[in-house]
Order: sequence, then structure tokens, then C-alpha cells
Amino acid sequence: MTFQAYLDNIEAKTGITPRQFIELAHEQGFDETTKSTPIVAWLKADYGLGQGHAMALVHVITKGPQISDKHVGTGTAHSDPSNMLWLDGAATNPNP
Repeated sequence: MTFQAYLDNIEAKTGITPRQFIELAHEQGFDETTKSTPIVAWLKADYGLGQGHAMALVHVITKGPQISDKHVGTGTAHSDPSNMLWLDGAATNPNP
């Protein structure tokens, strides 16, 4: 599953886009300096997310939408088409 697919699945499960999760995280006091443990605990407790989906959101909350080029265009099941994740909802993604 691609990184983008993880984010799209989170949105399908919760109805909340990744960008909205970033805003909610900031309201909780989380930012780029926050370790993953408290963010994961919050996402599991409040939204019922599993570890993998929570860690995907930890990435965008603490590091933003850019991912490593090593995951782009590899042709594998985990290959994303771009090194920039779409955070504004699956329905508006120009590169679904």
C-alpha cells in the first residue's frame, strides 16, 4: 500500500483529511518537535487508528507532506507517484 493510500484510508475511516488532522494535532499541542508516542496514543484513543495508520499521520504532523524519493516510482506495491503527499482529501487529489 502506498503512503498516499494510507492517508486516503484514514480519511475514509474517520472522515477527516490529513490536513485537518494536522490542525487537530496542533490544537492538542503537537508539532514537529513532538515524539511519536503521544501522537500515536492520541490517534488510537480518539480515532481508533492502528499503529501503521497512526504512524503515517505522525509523519505528516511532524515532517509535512514530503516523503523520501526512494519510495517514488519504484513500481512496487509501496511506490508513490510523487514525493509530495496530498493532504486535502482524496476527492480533490489531482493525481488519484
